This record gives sequence, C-alpha cells and structure tokens, in this order.
Amino acid sequence: IMNAGPEVPDEENVRASEVTPLHVNTSSSRKQDNLPTQKLNNLPNTVLISKSQSPSSTIDSNVSYGSATDFPSNLPASADASSSSGYNDIMESPGNRSSATTPNMSNLSSIVYNRKIDIHNEEGEEKLQRRIPKHRLSNNNGGSRSESNMHTLPSIPDIPSPISPPRPLDETPSLPNGRNDRSPRSFPRNSGVKTSFTICVLVFGLILCICTLLQYFILGSPASLPFGKNDNSNAGGDEFSGGINGHFSGRNPGSLFDELGRYVIDNYDAVPTFSDFLPGVAGIYGKPIWSFYVNRGQGIASFGVKSKDYPIMEFQSANNAYQSTALLGFRTFYKGHRGGGTPFLIEPFDPSRTKYEQLNAPLQKDGGDDTPPHSAEWESAPTRTMYIGSNEMQIREVDHVHRIETNVTYFTLSEEDFGALVRKTTITNTDKEKALHLSILDGLARMQPVGGKLNGLLKSIGRTLEGWMGVYAADGKTMPFYRLSTEPADTAAVVIEEAGHYCLSFMEHQENELLPIIYDTTKVFGGDTMLLRPMGLYGKSVKDIIDGPQYGSSKTSSAFAAVDDVTIYPGQSITLLSFYGRADRITDVPVFSRRINQLGFPQYKLARARELVAQITSGVETVTSNELFDKHVQQMYLDNSLRGGIPVLLGEIDDRSRSESADDDDRIKVYHLFSRVHGDLERDYNNFVLEPTYFSQGPGNFRDVAQNRRKDVVINPRIGSFNVKLFLSFLQADGYNPLSVEAVVFTIEDKAQCERISTTVVGHADGHRAQREALALILCDGPFRPGQLMSMIEEQNIILLTSPSELIDDVAATAEISPMAVTKDGFWADHWTYYIDLVNSFLQIYPEKEESLLYDQMLPYFFSPRIVRPRAEKYVLSTSFDGFGHHVRQLDPSYESPSRVKKMKQFINNSSGWFEIKANYQHDVAGNVFKSTPIAKLFLLATLKFSTRDPYGMGIEYEGGKPGWNDAMNGLVGMVGSGLPETYELKVLLNYIQKVNDKYQRPVTVPKELASLIGNISDALDLLEMSDYAKSLKNATNTPTLTSTVPSDLFQYWDSVATAREYYREVTNVFSGKTHEFSSTSVAKIIERWIEQVNMGIERAMILGNHGYNKADMKSGITPTYFSFNITKWELTGKKNPDGHPFVRAKKIAVGEFPLFLEGVVRMMKTIDKDEVQSVYEKVKASGLRDKGLGMYTLSSSLVGQSYDMGRMMAFSPGWLENQSVWMHMSYKYYLELIRKGLYTEFFDEMKSGMLPFINDETYGRSLLECSSFIASSAFVDPSMRGKGFLARLSGSTAEFLSMWVLMMIGPNPFFMNNETGLVEMQLVPALPSWLFREDPSAGRNEKFVVQYKLFTSINVVYYISESRDLFGVRPMRYEIGLRDGSRIKVDGPTIPSDLATNIRRVVFIDFIHAWY
Repeated sequence: IMNAGPEVPDEENVRASEVTPLHVNTSSSRKQDNLPTQKLNNLPNTVLISKSQSPSSTIDSNVSYGSATDFPSNLPASADASSSSGYNDIMESPGNRSSATTPNMSNLSSIVYNRKIDIHNEEGEEKLQRRIPKHRLSNNNGGSRSESNMHTLPSIPDIPSPISPPRPLDETPSLPNGRNDRSPRSFPRNSGVKTSFTICVLVFGLILCICTLLQYFILGSPASLPFGKNDNSNAGGDEFSGGINGHFSGRNPGSLFDELGRYVIDNYDAVPTFSDFLPGVAGIYGKPIWSFYVNRGQGIASFGVKSKDYPIMEFQSANNAYQSTALLGFRTFYKGHRGGGTPFLIEPFDPSRTKYEQLNAPLQKDGGDDTPPHSAEWESAPTRTMYIGSNEMQIREVDHVHRIETNVTYFTLSEEDFGALVRKTTITNTDKEKALHLSILDGLARMQPVGGKLNGLLKSIGRTLEGWMGVYAADGKTMPFYRLSTEPADTAAVVIEEAGHYCLSFMEHQENELLPIIYDTTKVFGGDTMLLRPMGLYGKSVKDIIDGPQYGSSKTSSAFAAVDDVTIYPGQSITLLSFYGRADRITDVPVFSRRINQLGFPQYKLARARELVAQITSGVETVTSNELFDKHVQQMYLDNSLRGGIPVLLGEIDDRSRSESADDDDRIKVYHLFSRVHGDLERDYNNFVLEPTYFSQGPGNFRDVAQNRRKDVVINPRIGSFNVKLFLSFLQADGYNPLSVEAVVFTIEDKAQCERISTTVVGHADGHRAQREALALILCDGPFRPGQLMSMIEEQNIILLTSPSELIDDVAATAEISPMAVTKDGFWADHWTYYIDLVNSFLQIYPEKEESLLYDQMLPYFFSPRIVRPRAEKYVLSTSFDGFGHHVRQLDPSYESPSRVKKMKQFINNSSGWFEIKANYQHDVAGNVFKSTPIAKLFLLATLKFSTRDPYGMGIEYEGGKPGWNDAMNGLVGMVGSGLPETYELKVLLNYIQKVNDKYQRPVTVPKELASLIGNISDALDLLEMSDYAKSLKNATNTPTLTSTVPSDLFQYWDSVATAREYYREVTNVFSGKTHEFSSTSVAKIIERWIEQVNMGIERAMILGNHGYNKADMKSGITPTYFSFNITKWELTGKKNPDGHPFVRAKKIAVGEFPLFLEGVVRMMKTIDKDEVQSVYEKVKASGLRDKGLGMYTLSSSLVGQSYDMGRMMAFSPGWLENQSVWMHMSYKYYLELIRKGLYTEFFDEMKSGMLPFINDETYGRSLLECSSFIASSAFVDPSMRGKGFLARLSGSTAEFLSMWVLMMIGPNPFFMNNETGLVEMQLVPALPSWLFREDPSAGRNEKFVVQYKLFTSINVVYYISESRDLFGVRPMRYEIGLRDGSRIKVDGPTIPSDLATNIRRVVFIDFIHAWY
C-alpha cells in the first residue's frame, strides 16, 4: 500500500485558516501546541534534519507558513508511522538559501535511508498487529519512497530493493501541479473543483464571522460566547500554556513529565539552584545560538554566538548567575486594571514573591501560638513551574491574586541563515468575569552589543567599555541595533564594527506590526540602578515611554518589547514573540524581520526545534516498564552526541553510495555535527565553541571525543572503521596525541574537478563565469569544511542552481578528508587507552574485517610542535614546602620545540598564510608523509608505554606534563608520579596485540628508529633478568618484602630504558624512512616478555598496597592507583631552568603510596575474569570507596592527611568535586565492568541505588534525566548538600551508560564469526531484569512480558518472555524478522544465519526483529 500522505493544502486555504481574531485565540491555541508534539516519536527520521532544509536566499513577505492550527489537518489520525509522510511534507523547512530554483523537498533520502513497505501482506499485517504490543516503538521507516540527496541524521539505509526497484535518479515524484518541490513557500495549486470548494468554505467563513460580530454587539463581551470560554480554566492553576499558545493539563498523574514529555519542576525558583542549557542544535542548515538557564528569575542566564566571548546576554559563572539572572535577565512588567478598578503594577516571576517553604513554617514557641506568621504571604504567592524539554524550556506563573497566568517558552531558531533565541510570552486572563486591560514591557534588562571578544572586557573594564556602546536604528523604534563603534583596542589599526545584535518582537496574529523596543534602561528603571523596580513606570505610562526620546550611547542598554494597551477577555490569552540574535550588518535586520513575520513562522520553528532533537534521540528509543528509564536513555544519547558529535554521511551521489558503508565506498565521508567542549555556567573553566555556520560543530578534547564516539558504529553501522582510523591517525611517533580534536577537513587537488563542480552548480552561462571561477578557487585553494564552504559562498554572493545538499555531496564524493587537531600544553597520560575501546566496538559489528583493518590500511603519524623534555631538563631542585629543605620535582615536562615549529613552517600556504595539511603529519628525510599499518601503530604505542613504566615497574609515568583520567591529580606530575590504571590498559593492549598476532600470523613493519628502541629495551631486560634482584625473586619461597627504596637493579633498568626512549624521541623529529619487519614469531616473543614484566610490576604494586587515613583500606587487598617517586639522591647537571632552579640527575628513588581510588579498581577489572571481579566487588563494597549513606561509590576514599602537592583535589572540601565525591563517570565505568563481566544481579542492584534515573529526585536537585559530573557525597560537611548533582550533562558518563545500554539490550557480541563456517552470524543476548519487562495482559501466553528498543536507529526489536523472570545472558529460542516488503522470516534457534545477519547489519531491508526467550 503506497502511502503518499495527505495532500498539501494550497496556499489560499492555508492563509484562510490562519486568519484568527486576537480575542479568540485560546481555543485554537490548544490545537497549536498539542499538534506538533502529538505522537512525536512516530515521526520518520527523515523529517528532521535533511540536506534540503536550508534557508532561503530571498524573503517573501507574502508567503505563509501556516499557523499551527493548520497542522492537525495534515496529521494522520493513526499513530502508525507509515502514514506520517504528510506531516513530513508540512514540516519541511523553507527552501534553499543559495539556489535560484526551489530545492526538491519531496525527495527524502537520507544518510541512512528510510524505506517503506511497498508490498503489503494483509494477512501478515494482522498477525503482526497481534504480536506487537500496544505501545509499540515508533516506526521511523515510514514516509514516501524517495531518492534525492537529503542530509539527515541516521535512520535506515536505502539501497535498491529486489522487490521495489529504485526510481531513476533523474526521476522524482511530482506534486499535483507537476512541480517537484514541497517547500512551504510554494504550495501546489489544486484542481478547479477543489478551488471551488475552497471559495465556498471562505464564503461560509465570512458569513460566520458576520454572525459572530452581530452576536458580539448584541450579547456583549466574548466571555459570554461559546468560543470565548476556556473549557479548562486556568484560574485554579491546573493548566499551563504549552508549546505555542495551547493549554495542557500539567504533568501526567504519577509522572515527573507533562504531556509533551518535558520534565516538570514545581516551585522551581524555591528549590536549590541548578543550571542547564538548550542544546544549541539548529539543524544542518542552521546557525546555532548557545544559551544557558538557571532555576531563578525567568530562567535564561546567558546566551550568545559562537562562544562566551561573544555574548548577547553576558556570560556569568553559575554562582553569579543564580544571584543576577532575576534582575539582569529577562523581565516582564504589567501595568493595568480590570474594568476601571484599582490600577496595579506587577512583575511576574518577581523573586520577592517566591514561594519558599519557610513562609509557611510556624515559629517554634513554648506553649504559644504556632500559626505561621507569614502564612498570608505564602497563600498569596504565585505558583511557578519549570518545564524542561530536550530543546526548549518553559516557565509558568499563576498569579492567584491578580488572576493572571504568564507562560514563557524559550527555544533556539533552527534551519535559517541567521541565529536567534526565541522567547514566547503568553499572558492569560484567568478571571472568569472581568476583562484585563494591560500595558506591557517584556524583554531583556541588559543587552550586550557586538564588539569583538567582550567576555573578559565586560568583567575587567565594563564601565570604560560602555564608552564604545551605542544603539542604532535599523528602522524607527522597532529594530534597534546594538554594537560598539569600533573594536576596543589601543592599536594602530582601528577596526570599525559593522555587526550588531538585534531584537525583533511582535504580537501573535499581528505579525505585520513589529512592537516598539525600549532600549534605554533608564526609561524603564529610572534611578533604580540595581534594577529592582521599574521606577520609570511609576511616573509614566508605557505609551509615554514609547513616544518619548531614548538614549543608547555610552551605557549598557535593554531590549524590552512594549505593548501600550491591550485588552484580554476572560479566559483569553495574548502572545508576544521576540527574537534576539546577531546580524552582520544593520541592513540585514529588516530582512530578518520580514522572514520571522511570516504567518505561523514561530509555531513552525518551535515544532522544528522539538523534532530536530527527537530525530537525534529516536535512534535509541526504548520502551520498558519504566518511563523514566526510557526517557533517560534518550537524554543520555543526546548529551553523548553533543560532546562526541552526531555522525552523518556525505557524498551519497548514486544508489551505490547510498547503500554502502564508508569503508566500502571511498566517496562516502563521515562528518560529525553539533559537537562541543563541555563548557557551561558550572564548568566555567572550559571555552566551548558552537560555530555559527551550517554543519555546525566545535572542537573537543581528545579523551572526550574518543570515548563519546565509542558506540557510534554500534548505533550506525555505516560509518564503519572511521573513528578507529581517525584517532589512530592522531597517534604521534612519541606515543602521545594532540589535545584538541577538530572536525575533518576536505581538500580537492584536481583543478579539473573543481571546475566541473562549479560549472554544475553555478551554470554554463557566460554571465556566471565570475561565480564559477570564484567557486572553483574556493574548492581548490586549500582545506575547508562544509560549513566554511557555505559561508564563503554566501560571502561571495555565489548563486547556486542546485541545492546546497547536492553541492556538498558532490564535493564530499570528490574530495579527500584529513583529520585535524591542535596540540596544547602537555600530554595526557591516559588518552591512548581509548583506542582499544574503539577497535572493540568496531569488531562488535564487523568481526570479519579485523585483519583488513589492522594489516591492510596505512595511516599517518600526527606531528606536534611540542615534545617531552628529557629528564635532565625537567627534574628540578627546589625548596620544599616548609622552606627548610629541598626536593626534586618534575616541572615543565613538555615544550614547543623550535626545530619542530621550523619544520612545520615549510608547509605554509603562501596564498592563505595557513599551514597546509602536510604540516600536521610526520615526514621522512625525503619529505614524504610517513605511514604505518594500524597494527604497527599499536605496536609502537605498546613499545612507548612499556618503556615509560616507573622505576619500580608498576605504573606508567606521568612524564608528559599531565596526569591520567583524574586530572585533579595534577600535582602528581611534579611528584614524578605514575599511574597503575595506565599499566592495566597496557596489559589490555599487549593482550590484544598478542591475540591478533597469533590469529593472523602476519609480519609487522615499523620505523627503523622504533626497532632500535625495541632492541635497547630487550638488552636492558636481558641485564635485568641476569641481575641479583631477578635471581632473588626466583629463589624466594614467600612473597618478597619490598621497601620504599627502588632496588638498584630495577633503577638501572629504568634509567637505561628511559635514556633509550629519550634518544628515540630526539631522532624522530623526522623519520629516516627506513623500516624494519618483525615476523609474527618475533612479535610474539617480544609481547610475551613484556606481558610477563607488566604482571610482575602489578604484583609489586599489590604488595606495596595503599596508604591513607582509613587503616582498613591499607589491608583491603584492593589495587592501588597512583604512586609518587621521591628522588632521594641526585647530582647537579650544571644547568638551570628559566626560574633559576638547578636541574638534577636522579641517582636513587623511593616510592610513595596513596589512599584508595576507584579508577585503579575499574581498570584492573578489565584484565581479570568473572570470579576475580566478584572478589574485587565484595572488597570494594566493604571499603572506604563505598558511600553507605547514598549507596554509591566515591572517586577516592578519605584523603585526610595527604600532601597538597598531589593536586587540586586536596584543595577541595571532602565530598566536593574530585575529593571523595561520587564522580559519576568513574562510578559508571565501575558499573559497566560489572555487567561486562556478567555480574548481572550485582549490577542491577547497584543501578537501583547508584544510577540515574533511579535516585531520589528531590535529593538530586535537578532533572533525573540529566547526569551530573559529580554528586556531593556523605563526606561533605553540609548535610543538605549530600546527594545533590552538580556540573550536569556532557560528561563521559553518557558514553559508559550507552555501553551499558548496548549490553542490556543487544548483548556483548551481536555479530560473531562462526568457527565452523567462517561466516558472520548474529545473536541477540540481552541482560534485562524482570522489573524492566512491561506486562501486556492482552498478549498471548508466550508474549505476555515485553521489552522493545531501536536497533541501528530504525529496526524495531521486541523481546518476549512468557513469565516474569530475569533475562541474563540467555540466547533466544527463535526469531521472526520482518522485511520491508512485508514478508517475514522465521528462524529457529539462538543465532541468525549469515545472509540474513549481513542484511540486518546493512539495515536496508529490515523492519523489525522479534525474539522469544
């Protein structure tokens, strides 16, 4: 059954239905808000982020988007996703910004393409409906069959089906008028019959309006009319304005969510403070705005463009934002009366009227009256509620005294060529009888101008900076433009500032009339410089202020939309819509105005904002018995994606490219969107970046990005080995890697290809020659990213004859991609530990490609200008803390090498002045980029890390200037410290190399320099094994006793290997180009020897143990984590550092121990079996790492008595930040190892007490959907803070949670090699407790309990069990696989055979998988 969806209404019908009188907007607004979110999870994935959803280059003020009241007629009555295509058509974004022709909106192919069931089996469908539970997962596979290029988030691959052949590429489905677009700008004309019908409807509507007017004048106010009444009165405060203007009943009974699925916080401004943010997702063809909010005032605490250096509302750290947001942020003032009654001047969300619990608390008097003295204030205080959505935030106040309800919703503008924060303020008269007459000011109290990087200047020279400030008029009083006159720098070159911030506002249903903006702060607040009260309104009316002069020079201005007089009848509402953003020129503001003034534009954009995030999160949609858990899965996936990026596939220019993975078709390029460093109001130390471009993304730290992309290939198999090769390309010859990972860049070397592309997209005409040449030059003149390419096209005013998506796909298919990264100070000791995680995830999906990945690929080495110093240049003699003694510290361990910088400067592009791609790669003496196989790079990595073991052979030295994962142990670097976690990871790496070497028996070719280092290590090991120390170990009958002083033989081994390592680094500024081939036999011997030495070092570490405040922990048998090394004997080198401290050579070293840390336990668990993990679990649970009060695990045991030298964690109070707090990322790593090792009962017991979303929401103090970085533990001094979460979202805990989710839902190895046949097969082996299964009483006996989820973003998987029981590591009895052609395949037994398994991995043909256990 081909379902093309409902017809798109013609333009006249849409406009007619949108004409709604202001005073009757309440009944229609209920439809407006319910519609865009009804069955949101049933939208096809292709709806949301598509290649053709790009802004338009021209603004047609006559075009209507259609108000939200039109949308319901285009929604299917059924929730079945196969009938969602009509919704898809309506919700497409406006046309192509840079195209002279309207882009094809009807084609909906995607990065991973959606397909519908073209041939439908009715009998099979009846059976399917019986088997699928009532709350079946959304089917994101519906929608029209389509073949055009659309950049979307991952859903389902589209390849030629043997049942329904693909349409030729040049053939696209046409609308009734023969056009091939469905842009909201160009609604198709319908037949004459339908036109006549439309005229009849319009005539009937006109008659109805006339009757209504007569009724109004005869019977009185609309309050007495049927449409003037609100069926669900707000007077009792039981409703809120959700979405656009509609009213919804609040949260669902017994739920933490409202009807839109938003998290609800009652009396939000009276509960403990927290901060949060809108995700800043504006779509592929949108320009994002960053915005942060707090639960104080009207929420928004700061927002701006690109980074906190470019604020529209000044960036404040969380502690300041909690205090200032209610005054300096968004404010609303009502001046009015009711029917000539007593006038009033009030401010909704006024902090002085917050409903604190203390107001209702009685005074404790001995035998006296215990009546609360402030009960009247409590009862009169308004009710306030916050609704936290995935891409929106709403606050609501119900003022029972003045009978006014105020709702404010914030969201960011998506899929436009300009960014904006959108604020929607809805004011409802909740009185049942009297009309409300108001004058209104609504807007931002302090609006910052454009003027370069202002964040630091606002805080350091804020008053002086005001001298540059000014407000300029783009058009009368309605379009103020905020900018500095020049950039504030005392330099010879003066930069005139042209860009500015804007504020545009209008009243809904009066879109063509912009509201005046009051920017002069003194006109609103008068002499009240604290901005407490609107003193300007005490003496003047809003009309007086509008009509009077305003002054915006040399001071910080405001941005208040002004309504001088409006009447709101009982039960009715009005809505103000305001847009705050940045424009490059003042002349852009009127263009933006015409754009946003189109009828229905804000409603459409709010729906799009919701859908964009729904598109992202639908890929892990989960349905269990616990709604909170299901929503938490999607929130964690969203936050994981925002830190690691969301992969999309570019370069899909034909059917083959649309069906293959990035490994199988080199034209396909993987590109990650929407990533950023996790900086926010609480993490004020990080400098986040959201590039205000199409294809927006920002850089991220290596560790963050690598671990948050761990499950990319499991979620979206088509990206293949991209992440493995990308991050291995960042591996340097010295075993380290750059800190900051950026998006890949594109380069095209073939000028003929550049000319071909430019001719294709610009045209052959002679008049287009200049634009063709300009575009060809852009394409061939060095590296670029898709967003930069589109920005340059805009700047050059190049008009495209094709859609931007077609251009980007053509460019991507032609171009080469190159990894990009930036080195900063120091090298982190743990970054390399994430390589094997990426490899293992790839092998979960592609086990048969292991050999090809490791031995048949060639990857470069990243070249960094920084290098690690030799010991003689970083071991510094300095005065001890007490000032009386001396000690040796490791200071400034890395530096920027002048010779390396000089080497990189050889590759500067003379035309651009930027480094060419080759500057980032290691070369040989002949000038060639040196490359090795992945297995060779892993072998190099293992060699460097093995050679960096500490003097006792236990931990890996923190020699590069940075510690490992626990960056709060920063002082450990100075203490010549090391970490055992990295040693455990080295053991994992060595074991993996040993396994694949034994498996494939292939030689490994490495640089000649590395072979020399390996030879030196072997020589040193020979001497060590012949030493007296080694002989004493062989002859020992008991566990040897170790002293703190490192034995001389171990010291000599360490010294000689470290010297060899330093020499290796010295000679590898450039590789010689010579290589050495190790046979598999040689590799096996080397690795086996190294593993033996690593195990010996771990044994020594266990003997030395831990040392700390808790004496029991010292004898717990739990692995230590960190060590320090005190150089007790040294000799001077004769040289000094820049601070005058002498350098020394170590001659004797003693080890120091630390208390227990959870990290060592977690890393150790990766190297031991299930029984050993069980033993470790019991020991940890009884140790000081367990917070018995919270039922969680702390980052460390008590650190009382430890030296401040160890790092900043000692500067924090116990229980706070890294000092003995519950650090969620490490706790989640611990939980992950429990389920990974098969301790299912222990894992789910811990989940109920220590993991979100199962903890107490009031104690946690913020949304249970959002994972914090840390929870204040029971060690914290203030009991009221214990259990509360801080530094929410965008943490590594999201990556660990997704790994747990994969193990729970899919199993550890969904694809595996059948040892007998050598073919890939599939199995689903979940780990689910009985309490997560949802009971379906109407189902059959074998299908009574079910769990459902999405596999590969689109395949609906359903597990059935006949009775309530745990499903831990059990394989299915049978499967049923539904194909997209409507047929079904039954598979008896626990595994799915190879042919069907590979098709499931490709996703293209598969609709659902049912499994019975």
